[in-house]
Amino acid sequence: MKVFRGLPNAVSRAPCALTIGNFDGVHRGHQALLAHVRDAATRLGVEAAVMTFEPHPREFFARLAGDPSKAPVRIANLRDKLQSLSNAGIDRVIVEHFNAHFASLAPEEFIEKILVQGLHVKWLMVGEDFCFGARRAGNVALLVEAGKKFGFQVEALPAVTNQGERISSSAVRTALARSDFSLAKELLGHPYAISGHVIHGKKLGRTIGFPTMNLRIAHKRPALSGIFVVQVHGLADRPLPGVASFGVRPTVEDSGRVLLETHVFDYDGQAYGKLIRVEFLQKLRDEEKYADLQTLTDAIARDAGNARAYFERQSARVVSATDRI
Repeated sequence: MKVFRGLPNAVSRAPCALTIGNFDGVHRGHQALLAHVRDAATRLGVEAAVMTFEPHPREFFARLAGDPSKAPVRIANLRDKLQSLSNAGIDRVIVEHFNAHFASLAPEEFIEKILVQGLHVKWLMVGEDFCFGARRAGNVALLVEAGKKFGFQVEALPAVTNQGERISSSAVRTALARSDFSLAKELLGHPYAISGHVIHGKKLGRTIGFPTMNLRIAHKRPALSGIFVVQVHGLADRPLPGVASFGVRPTVEDSGRVLLETHVFDYDGQAYGKLIRVEFLQKLRDEEKYADLQTLTDAIARDAGNARAYFERQSARVVSATDRI
């Protein structure tokens, strides 16, 4: 899969079947849309393409208004989003920098400069409630008329539902806010996880008996925060059990930097630089600020014990189910 930051250069502007959106989480609704794009691209003999945005448009407008708290929390980092798009068979992703200039484009400018001249769109699919351009003035009807003029086909995908409820990024965010990982899995089509390369930290965990593998989170508003039972993929031929802290580490620093710190039980291998995926299984508690390092250490020990007990219960259930067969 080819990834472009902004519009491709002239040499790379092959005709495409396109869809446009934020694709946060690439949930089952997104997956249905992407399957249509992949099918259309194959039928027409063109590339399957996605245009997405960084930052999220609502994040841009929240910053502009001086209130970042109005930005939506992020389900996925860019790495995981791109991996999901690749898994869906997409050939080309355009990560468009959403800024004041892009936000000010009139719908007609967006169609002619971006879709027609910039991307050579031959087929376009969007959600039935899709809006675009300055002040969200453009809609599906305008795209259909433009398609007749410029020679591309437009289709709108109705909402995809789960047990009668619309599958959306907002629904996934709500499930994660409640730590309902079972529902999140239903909506996403897979367990909720975050991937990244293990980075060096302050090595504080080593000094208190709980070494951690740290993943840097680029955005400041992740969909989760707290202490979690997790399992880690990418270190062995099976997922390894652990406990993770996801947040801003209020006891040991006040920079506001978001980290995902995972203590993998009984693991003594080298992990720096490795690409791992941390899968969330259960929330233990919210993140807290402690008076001193010893109190923090005691809390981590309790969390580790509770996480180990979780895995022991799961193992016992598996054994019990096997006995009944």
